[in-house]
Amino acid sequence: MKNFGKIKTVQGSIASVEFFGETPAIHDVLFLQDDRNVKMEVYAVFGQIASCLVLTQTKKIYRGAIVINSGEQLMMPVGDKVLGRIMDMFGNPQDNKGEVVGDTRWSIVNRDVKFASVMAPLKILETGIKAVDFFSPIFKGGKMGLFGGAGVGKTILLTEIVHNVVMLHINKNLAVFTGLGERAREGQELHEVLEKSGVLPQMTLVYGQMGESPAIRFRTAFAGITLAEYFRDVKKKDILFFVDNIFRFAQAGNELATLMDNIPSEGGYQATLSSEMAAFHERLVSTNDGAISAIETVYIPSDDVTDQGVQSAFPYFDSTVVLSRSVYQQGRFPAIELLSSTSAGLSREIVGEDHYRIFLKSQELLKRAVSLERIVALVGESELSPENKLIYRRAKCLRNYMTQNFFVTEAQTGKKGQYVTTSDVVSDVGKIINGQYDKVPPEDFLYISTLKEI
Repeated sequence: MKNFGKIKTVQGSIASVEFFGETPAIHDVLFLQDDRNVKMEVYAVFGQIASCLVLTQTKKIYRGAIVINSGEQLMMPVGDKVLGRIMDMFGNPQDNKGEVVGDTRWSIVNRDVKFASVMAPLKILETGIKAVDFFSPIFKGGKMGLFGGAGVGKTILLTEIVHNVVMLHINKNLAVFTGLGERAREGQELHEVLEKSGVLPQMTLVYGQMGESPAIRFRTAFAGITLAEYFRDVKKKDILFFVDNIFRFAQAGNELATLMDNIPSEGGYQATLSSEMAAFHERLVSTNDGAISAIETVYIPSDDVTDQGVQSAFPYFDSTVVLSRSVYQQGRFPAIELLSSTSAGLSREIVGEDHYRIFLKSQELLKRAVSLERIVALVGESELSPENKLIYRRAKCLRNYMTQNFFVTEAQTGKKGQYVTTSDVVSDVGKIINGQYDKVPPEDFLYISTLKEI
């Protein structure tokens, strides 16, 4: 009876189990004696009582039910055979293509990486999206956050990056997409886009959608990382790791903490929020074997960027792209707030002298234009001095130039997608700032690829 326990309470996705003999270790998987398909994971242990995450339906769980400790951790299939497949955190297929059979099975629990083997990112990964590559370039082996409120285009932008980067580096990189707490419809649309574009064989997708329990959504994040770690450490590949949406990970942890009656910290979030976010991001590191480049969307509730769930993710990103509702309402897509988007890669040593110099000039131009906008709103552009009028006009041209048609929205817009190299963007922005296109109406810069189209 040393591995047996009895369920004392069930609260949503949390079950308390009292053990008669040996208490289980954290992360051990328990199952019902009556039904081995009903699984729980030990989350915390207090004496002889274990608080467990219920990972399946709670209908068959009741007080007094006998559970057995398997002594194993959550395992999922890994290997080349999972490429091109969609599955959940247990490795169950979600694409109607039969059983997912991996080369082996790995535990989703954290693997230690020796500090000496961790590599600092130094190279830039080109995405083909003008505003991203110029104002907030992403490191190869770094982390990028796409911040925005509801309905401003985070998932579309992420899907375009998936399309462009995986297509460009096909046969060089593998990609893992982790869907956390988002709509099943978006997951289906992403699958259709990837299949149509021919990049699906280079990817594996793990979904824990919005309708799942918080325990499933919380653990799906670590299941995705496990796949990335396998391809990095065993296959020695560079990995592109996509997450939509990391805020739902913080939200799931908050729901679980509430069910366990943990005292919340300031702001209403769980006291363990920072450590949970660290446990996730500190596994996304590049080593001598391969690089993991992470691109994550971050939902901003009520457009409040000071929300603690959002702030907890900020320290881990090398690059941040902020999507603005006001830019979206003006009809400029992607709706990126250019001045708020930043990157640690914007230095002479990383992006080069030309890019760095022109970036600083463009920032100065946009900041001066922002100070003029209130004057224009009150008295009109015609009342500006000739010098200020020129600054305001060039900034408008620059903002319009940063709009772009996406490949993944061709069916909706009817406009062909555009891929623009960083060198072309740097050259074009330099020409706009230097006044070579002052006689061209700002409207002509909307949704062009390069200035050659004018």
